[in-house]
Amino acid sequence: MLLEKKLESKTEQLSIINQFSSSLLQITHLEELFDYVTSQVVKRLGFVDCVIYLADQDCQCLEVVASMGVAQHSERYEVAQQTIPIAAGITGHVARTKKPFISGDLSLEPMYIADSQPALSELCVPLVYKEQLIGVIDCEHPEQNYFTSSHLQILSTVAHLLSAKIYQVRTVDHLTATVSQLNEAQLIEKCILKIANITYHSQELDTFYDELYKIINTVLPANNCFIGIYDTKQDMLEIEYLIEDGNKCLAQQKVSKSQLKHTASYYVIRTQSALLCDHQQFQHHISQGHFEMIGRSPQAWLGVPFIVNDQYQGVIVLQSYEQHETFNRQHYTILTYISRQISMAIDRRLAKQALEHRALHDDLTGLANRYLLIERMKHAILSLGRQTQSNLHCLIYLDLDRFKSINDSLGHDVGDRFLIAIVKALQTCIRKTDTFARLGGDEFAIFMENIQDEEQVAKALQRLTQAIANPFTIDTHVLQASSSIGVAFTEHDSDNAITLLQQADAAMYEAKSAGRSQVRYFNNAMRSKLKHQADIENDLQHGILNDEFELFYQPIFTLNQPKVVSFEALVRWHHPKNGLVAPDQFIPIAESTGQIIELDRHILTLAAKQLSNWRQQGVSDIKMTVNVSSRHFASLEFIEYIHALYDEYKLPSGSLCLEITESGLIENLNLATKIINGITPLGVQLYLDDFGTGYSALGYLHQLPIHVLKIDKSFVEQLSTKDSPLIDAILSLAKSLQLKVVAEGIETPKQWARLKRKGCQLGQGYLVSRPMPSQKALAFLHA
Repeated sequence: MLLEKKLESKTEQLSIINQFSSSLLQITHLEELFDYVTSQVVKRLGFVDCVIYLADQDCQCLEVVASMGVAQHSERYEVAQQTIPIAAGITGHVARTKKPFISGDLSLEPMYIADSQPALSELCVPLVYKEQLIGVIDCEHPEQNYFTSSHLQILSTVAHLLSAKIYQVRTVDHLTATVSQLNEAQLIEKCILKIANITYHSQELDTFYDELYKIINTVLPANNCFIGIYDTKQDMLEIEYLIEDGNKCLAQQKVSKSQLKHTASYYVIRTQSALLCDHQQFQHHISQGHFEMIGRSPQAWLGVPFIVNDQYQGVIVLQSYEQHETFNRQHYTILTYISRQISMAIDRRLAKQALEHRALHDDLTGLANRYLLIERMKHAILSLGRQTQSNLHCLIYLDLDRFKSINDSLGHDVGDRFLIAIVKALQTCIRKTDTFARLGGDEFAIFMENIQDEEQVAKALQRLTQAIANPFTIDTHVLQASSSIGVAFTEHDSDNAITLLQQADAAMYEAKSAGRSQVRYFNNAMRSKLKHQADIENDLQHGILNDEFELFYQPIFTLNQPKVVSFEALVRWHHPKNGLVAPDQFIPIAESTGQIIELDRHILTLAAKQLSNWRQQGVSDIKMTVNVSSRHFASLEFIEYIHALYDEYKLPSGSLCLEITESGLIENLNLATKIINGITPLGVQLYLDDFGTGYSALGYLHQLPIHVLKIDKSFVEQLSTKDSPLIDAILSLAKSLQLKVVAEGIETPKQWARLKRKGCQLGQGYLVSRPMPSQKALAFLHA
């Protein structure tokens, strides 16, 4: 009878196990599985209590996931501990050892931790799969010696099947989550690539923001979004981009610090730390006084700061007003990346704006430069054709008198600040619509659009001259300024902006010629003069191409035992209409138009050819000097050109020399030194022309490899009636620096005698010879 009961019991257990195995194939959710084990498997085994614990990720605790016991039918017994440390109790022991435990009298068991209603019997088996702990199944009974070895065997079998199923379900869940994460990662990666692409290819920031928002909206809840840029110098936040309830709103709103300082956005900017919070956390920040509630209370809020440069900081904010929308750490990570792209895009825009501003404005004063002035003049002149009323435009050209002497005597730093002070004073005298430009050095222009009559300009000129006349204090220096002003008008849309600038410039030069603090209006006489200059400019190019230029030669001779040592080559222009044109009528125009470079090279070539011809005629020891523009001393290409001349015409060392004014050298001191050193191996000597009339910056002489000083003829003229202390000083200086001296403009024997007595070595002037053509110069040399 006992054997039959055991067989029935065994058969029942096998049936339960078989049914459990079959059910495992259909059950895919762990919650259903745990409930099935406790209610349909363990209960049918005759157990009155069963708890399934799962180990946490670090295997430090066991947590209840399902239970079945007498507590469902009686209040005498219940599971009190929902979490058990893995280091405590019988369940902890089974988890640690991964071995089953059975006890018939728990009162004798020291590891037992009793609930409110202690049990007497306990059976506990581990859930293990491939040596990995998953959890435990713990069964208790109020009767002593209730659990048998059969119970242990059947529960171990259940545990083995359950462990495999848990592992399988977890693996599937993990794979599903992994696939989902991969899909999401791919989406995010695509978005990141798109963001990087638009960052570097979007020309306009508005377009960039529109494209950026489309991308953000695919990976983040971005129904409410804004991007703000904070100017730390102005204490002002500019809302660059704003989306509310999915709709784009008018941006470019400026918010002052007083309006901004109580907002969450300013809190993020000020602390330079991101803020991710739900409704409750947002309210907590408010209660802590970090910021105040402005507008609607969000259900979720995410803000990320970014830095553009030393002046500009930014913030991008997402807000949600829907309870089902929240932000998480992944959203924060994505938005942080996006904020960096925004920072780069804004930085590029600011850099572009800075470059554009520098391209169109003067670095020192911040005024418009020549290019921007001309562009605005062109636009304004064209607008004259569209206007119904008879307006006109006016250009005022200002040149500061004696600014150069202030710059030279007090230094460029004082000179620069003096200019800035004058600019600030003049800006108070003009309209906001007027274009104030610096044309270079101490020259300025004010373009006045749409004026009614000349009286309006006259009043403006009064304000300008008065502002300049007021003394300026720079450091401890009280400086007085004045200006020469030229004025020109335009009233037809067919007029030319460059022509208007030339007219105002011409009027300014007339004012300067008339003395300090003068104003001149452009008139017909000036127009005729400008036309003559324009004609010469046009004819110069033809003259070079048609070989209309000829060199005349004036001898340079020794004062002791007179002998010609060299010639100065002086250019003359055989103009087809105007006849022989003197250099003072076309050289200044060539210099101002830039044609002087080509003209000088043409003259140098003529001089080299002449030296070569004279050598072929038996004159081998003669030298020649040619005047060149200071523009050549701003480019190292000049070295190559002089070397090429010497090579092509086989010139003896030092036979072709150069003359230049001292101001031209000092303006490009470092580069000029390199160029002079570059042509020194050819024996080329450098003559400093008109010495004493320009900068007279004697400190520069010892830095420059100069060979000869030429005393200007204005000082030599004085020797006809009296001695000149200045000539004595120049000769003394030249002697100390071991330089030769040529006195220009010797026209009387008295001048010659006094120069000779003072120790001047060389001379040049009409007393010996005027400039003459090449054949006469050769005859003079032989004579």
